[in-house]
Amino acid sequence: MTQPIQANKKRGRKTKPAEIAGLSVASMLLLSGCMVGPHYKRPAVVAPPTYRDAELVTKDPGGQASVADLKWSEVFKDEDLKALLAEAIKNNYDVRIAAQRILEQQAQVGVTKAQMLPSANAGAAYSAVGIPSGLLGNETSPKYYGGGFTATAAWNLDFWGLYRRQNEAARAELLATEWGRRATLSSIVINVASAYVQLRALDAQLEITKATLDSRKASLRLVSLRERTGATTMADVHQAEQLLYAAESVQPQLESQIRQQENSLSLLLGRNPGPIVRGKRNTEQPHPEEIPTGIPSQLLERRPDIQRAEAELVAANARIGVARAQFFPQISLTALGGTSTSQLNKLFDSSSSYWLANGAISQPLFAGGRLKNDLKAAEATQQEVVVNYQKTIASAFRDVSNALIVYQKSKEDRIAQEKQTEAASQSVKLARLRYDNGRSSYLEVLTNDTNLFSAQLNLASVQEQEALSLVQLYAALGGGWQ
Repeated sequence: MTQPIQANKKRGRKTKPAEIAGLSVASMLLLSGCMVGPHYKRPAVVAPPTYRDAELVTKDPGGQASVADLKWSEVFKDEDLKALLAEAIKNNYDVRIAAQRILEQQAQVGVTKAQMLPSANAGAAYSAVGIPSGLLGNETSPKYYGGGFTATAAWNLDFWGLYRRQNEAARAELLATEWGRRATLSSIVINVASAYVQLRALDAQLEITKATLDSRKASLRLVSLRERTGATTMADVHQAEQLLYAAESVQPQLESQIRQQENSLSLLLGRNPGPIVRGKRNTEQPHPEEIPTGIPSQLLERRPDIQRAEAELVAANARIGVARAQFFPQISLTALGGTSTSQLNKLFDSSSSYWLANGAISQPLFAGGRLKNDLKAAEATQQEVVVNYQKTIASAFRDVSNALIVYQKSKEDRIAQEKQTEAASQSVKLARLRYDNGRSSYLEVLTNDTNLFSAQLNLASVQEQEALSLVQLYAALGGGWQ
């Protein structure tokens, strides 16, 4: 600053206050690159080389590819399910709420960023004053008129990075909100797919029940005919009726559950309760023998909940800088200028103009421990968010391992249940043959038929679980939001 001032003196003119203010501002800007507070560093995370039990579903547990890298439209092959998913992504209430939260946080970033910029205001005023003649001892009442324009500007210099840290925190919160939206998308995709699988399982159980009803009605007619011809007793008729009525009691329960499931699915789709279009049965859904899982370290970049937790950690880290900056002096520049005159024709004359420039610095001296405790709170919050970030990652690894073992064991369970159902079916045939030949009572038919009905319903449930396990594995690996 001294060289320009000396040069001006050599030229024989004084340095204007505006020039001095401009040079001061430039000097402040050069120094304003300092930001107090810690810079963000991702906490160390020990990721296992492979997921536990990954070898159960893939021949290459350490491979880079993962089924979660695929879009949901590539994972789910049922065209009707795809249409439902597309409708849910467009109309689901939670997805729409999440989109509005993004807009809210974007606006908040704009508000925070505005603190870093100068503010300016302009105004105009006009006044007229009439004084009573008796007050001044004059015969006439004097009148005074005044008017002018005023412009003010103010700028709080971000010398210690207070506003920049606030902006950093706001942007991190915006990123967390965006990852929250993606987590919502993933949740909706998984929930719709799961609800659809559950609906098709209920449909399958209803089909089994109706087929069983038809079979038991035919059996009751046959037993009744045998009783009328004296080939059997009324005890057998009543036992046949028990079988029929047991199946009949199941049908309304299933029909009620189907309606409720359709209503739940309609809510996910953002529509009023109504029928749902069906596509493939659960038994027709693809169940690949091998599913690539990728490596665990990729989960940190793919899972929306982990990304959101890290963005929240970045924001908490920046707030430490905000709290520390409160300990340092705050520097502000203000300027005021305008015109003022009692004669309207001289409003814009240079003789009517005025200006004022001011720089101020304030240093907190005593705040009753508020600043110190604000810093302690910010540091404690940051440590809490670190632990939450680590917990989120550990929970994600657990989710994947659980989904892997469930997927494999549900497949084994389905195979075993198919064998049990086939064995129960053969037992029913043999029991009916023995009964028709008079070698056993109808009680044996009743027992075996009841076992078959239960086995068929259980098989539909196991097939549902196998289809759901694929959906859950896809979600655990971080898929669904792409």
